[in-house]
Amino acid sequence: MGPRVALAFHPGSGKGAAAKLAGAVVSRLRPHVGRLAVIDADTVDDFRARLDTARTEGLDALLVLGGDGAAHQAVQYCAGTDLPLGLIPSGTGNDLARALGVPADPAAAVDTAAASLGAGRVRRIDLGRLDAAAAPTADGRAAGPTWFGTVLCTGFDAAVNARANRLRWPAGPRRYDLAIVGELASFRARTVRVSTEAGEWELPAMLVAVGNTSWYGAGIPVCPDADPGDGLFDVTIVGRVGYRELLRVLPRLRTGEHIDHPAVTTARARTVRITVQDWPVFADGEPLCSPPVSLTCVPGALPVLG
Repeated sequence: MGPRVALAFHPGSGKGAAAKLAGAVVSRLRPHVGRLAVIDADTVDDFRARLDTARTEGLDALLVLGGDGAAHQAVQYCAGTDLPLGLIPSGTGNDLARALGVPADPAAAVDTAAASLGAGRVRRIDLGRLDAAAAPTADGRAAGPTWFGTVLCTGFDAAVNARANRLRWPAGPRRYDLAIVGELASFRARTVRVSTEAGEWELPAMLVAVGNTSWYGAGIPVCPDADPGDGLFDVTIVGRVGYRELLRVLPRLRTGEHIDHPAVTTARARTVRITVQDWPVFADGEPLCSPPVSLTCVPGALPVLG
């Protein structure tokens, strides 16, 4: 008998992109597995309940068809367990899939996952953990730790992410480019304190990004040297710059060359605390909370195929 696998997707995600691909993905995957549970869940609660049922019947891996939002929810489920996660990208950003070396083409991603399943190839990567005590929800309730696989950010980039999530056009990376243009005119620096075991910085800043992996925003290497296997975050702080200078810095984000700009501070640390007023916090492209936030890099917290 082959591996027992669950394939999960949100039917409405990406204007139904995942649902449109699901049939082809199932057909391509089925010959490589012993049992396949298809979980087309509209809500997080439904996803978790149906996945719990699949696990009680025996489950060797979870495959997620979708983008970074779907991957983020799967990370919450698989973190700290022995259930390996595999990704089949079909979203706008696909930054975790990019970091894991998953092919962008869904068919190729299925083939890669099938090969890993057949060979039993599983590795573990680090995750970031945001503790609820440091980051209550908007209504003040603590909701347990939140895990992230890619980048947690606050400031200009989080504002761009929020705007991009509100846009329905265009698709892909151009959506983030349009959101950047929308935020440029009105965004202002705030005084930020970033505390780590490697040092502390307090300065007027445009953004703070804490990377477990390099990319966010559909392939922007904000923390270009981040390694999800070294047990450390890469921290990028962009200090206050004027409008014209910001226009010069932003294109360098696409290449990772921004870290050489004199307004940019970088560090590596296992723990990070960010304190700033009235900025949203995003991780894996998802809105989470408001600062202050306390973060810990947890080595080997997530098993992944490959």
